[in-house]
Amino acid sequence: MFIQTESTPNPATLKFLPGQTVLETGTADFPSKDSAGKSPLATRIYAVSGVSGVFFGNDFITVTKTDETDWDHIKPSVLGAIMEHYQSGQPAIEGDAAGASGHAEHTGEDAEIVGQIKELLDTRVRPAVAQDGGDITFHGFDRGIVYLHMQGACAGCPSSTLTLKMGIENLLRHYIPEVIEVRPVAA
Repeated sequence: MFIQTESTPNPATLKFLPGQTVLETGTADFPSKDSAGKSPLATRIYAVSGVSGVFFGNDFITVTKTDETDWDHIKPSVLGAIMEHYQSGQPAIEGDAAGASGHAEHTGEDAEIVGQIKELLDTRVRPAVAQDGGDITFHGFDRGIVYLHMQGACAGCPSSTLTLKMGIENLLRHYIPEVIEVRPVAA
């Protein structure tokens, strides 16, 4: 098994490409060691000292390190943990925890606008940020403000504010006049 790595716009995060499917559908975010319970793969990666975040996409894993840790020290251990997982035959996530769209549900008078927002996120935004090892999901819509949750390499990325304001906000405002602003939310 050969696992490729790619840098991301976030210097604290590396993208690992195992050459196999990680998740059949959706994404999964494990922002802390405690959140990795249903994932044998995330649990193995968190066993590496210095790991502070794990995120799964369709064909990639992004791993975020602590500020005090150097990639040269932990990258071999992370590669080993991923390889060990795939050799074990275990699923990336146990049970029905995998496969959600990641978007928050929204009903009410703005349901049509929210549907348009989610459609644009799924077709235009999410594929682009997946290239950088992250994901952006809909969290809420209130009086013209769209709230988005940034995951994986996007969480804590120095360029994420620019991506939100100049990219996503301009895109949504162009297609959906009811959108005034886009803001990030914490998990």
